[in-house]
Amino acid sequence: MILRRLSELCFVIWMVSLFTAALSPLWPAEAAEPGLFVVSPVAEKKLKELPPGPLYWQIENFPTLEQAQGAADASPTSLAAAISGKFWLFTLGQKEGATRGGIRVAEVGPVPIFSAAEYLLRINHAGGPPGSKTPVHSHPGSESFYVLAGQVSQRTSHGVSHTVAGQTMVGHGPDMPMEVASTGTTDLDQLVMFLLDASRPASTAANF
Repeated sequence: MILRRLSELCFVIWMVSLFTAALSPLWPAEAAEPGLFVVSPVAEKKLKELPPGPLYWQIENFPTLEQAQGAADASPTSLAAAISGKFWLFTLGQKEGATRGGIRVAEVGPVPIFSAAEYLLRINHAGGPPGSKTPVHSHPGSESFYVLAGQVSQRTSHGVSHTVAGQTMVGHGPDMPMEVASTGTTDLDQLVMFLLDASRPASTAANF
């Protein structure tokens, strides 16, 4: 009797497996997760003092990463990174600044300035599909954007600002609660430049 029951159970399991296999192309095991807004730090550098005067982020391209890195090594306020198939140099400095060998892409500023014992310059590569967004958060410093593709929106207590591909946007000063979202019709791909207080966490959960 026991053997017969086991035989019947095995037959049922076999039939269920065949039925599931037949339906698998039409009935996926799991629904796809919604797209996420992804933020990836790619370069950072600390410094004790800021250059004098109003400051701007200068964004340039170089033929190779080695050339971009060489330029970054020669400047205390420059960072190099390979992002989206290109080699970038980001320099915090004077308006209309230029680096020998670099190809000018954009200028962002003036950047909000604040006092700190030590500063952190950081470059993030961020983005996601339309509708994706960050949690509400704040930074101990200023955040600036250059959009490679799609559209970015930044919501703060001052309202919502939008920037599209090929354009720049200067963020607010330290501790401003914000939410950043991909609001275009295509995936957002953007570069984010930070000037931060190095003694504090780079990002903190916040509320409006």
